[in-house]
Amino acid sequence: MTTTHRFGHVALMGPPNAGKSTLLNRLLGQKLAIVSPKPQTTRNAISGILTSDAAQVVFLDTPGVHRMAGRMNKLLLEAAWGALHQADVVVLILDAELYTKKPHLFDREIRPLADPVQRVERPLFIAVNKTDRVRPKEKLLPFLLRVGQSFPGAEIFPLSAETGDGVDTLLAELIKILPEGEARYPEDQLSTASMRFLAAETIREKLFLELEQELPYSTIVEIEQWEEPEPIDGKEGPVRINAAIHVARSGHKGMVIGKGGQLLKKIGTAARIELEVMLERPVHLELWVRVREDWTEDTAFLREMGLGE
Repeated sequence: MTTTHRFGHVALMGPPNAGKSTLLNRLLGQKLAIVSPKPQTTRNAISGILTSDAAQVVFLDTPGVHRMAGRMNKLLLEAAWGALHQADVVVLILDAELYTKKPHLFDREIRPLADPVQRVERPLFIAVNKTDRVRPKEKLLPFLLRVGQSFPGAEIFPLSAETGDGVDTLLAELIKILPEGEARYPEDQLSTASMRFLAAETIREKLFLELEQELPYSTIVEIEQWEEPEPIDGKEGPVRINAAIHVARSGHKGMVIGKGGQLLKKIGTAARIELEVMLERPVHLELWVRVREDWTEDTAFLREMGLGE
């Protein structure tokens, strides 16, 4: 008996900080998307490729759906909604912890998503995330009922992307409804994103983890130089990466660098360690901080940096 092989695209979407990137990393079994406790961390529709004997699934981790103003945020919304039309299945991820504690936010943040998501006419799964943080568990029942009423016909999956509880069930059901098709990517390929892009994202994650309040949102990382020297006597030398951290205000430059350059050094060290694991070879990383006034409102620069794609 032959088993049908499946191939398809799955869009992961939802409000900021719902756990989309954490779920993507959990589904892939390794880290691809950056994760931060701050909302609106993802800026691009990042693709992650999961390959098994039964299927190849391309997951699209989209920017959080929100109502913030500004040109950059407009492009992020375009990227999020655009991913729906590429997808065979849509997974809407909701933060169970947040909406059980603050049910009034449901009408403001989730109900407006119902019509647009269902108009796309793709199979819709609802991943009710962070269920491990809801105490007592009985609080989940009215929330699940509310979700079902807002998204009639959608399949609902309570889970925890952080612990992995319930994620295998979601994945199994996703694969069942994907179209038949052969794999389109090599089985060892994790993403359609370039290594330069993933390196920039790694550095940006460290910025988010180290910088306070709103400052990370006005920073962006550009890989300016990438050199992979030829092996000498069979021994690989370090990959040389020069990256620029662009800030939107001159006053932000010193804040990123820190006293005596210590904060920038800390960010660089953390990023280098992770990049060496990713690239499986030594890395020589140099970071520079450059002022680019109001880059978040510069549409040409935003497009150049790949935002909204």
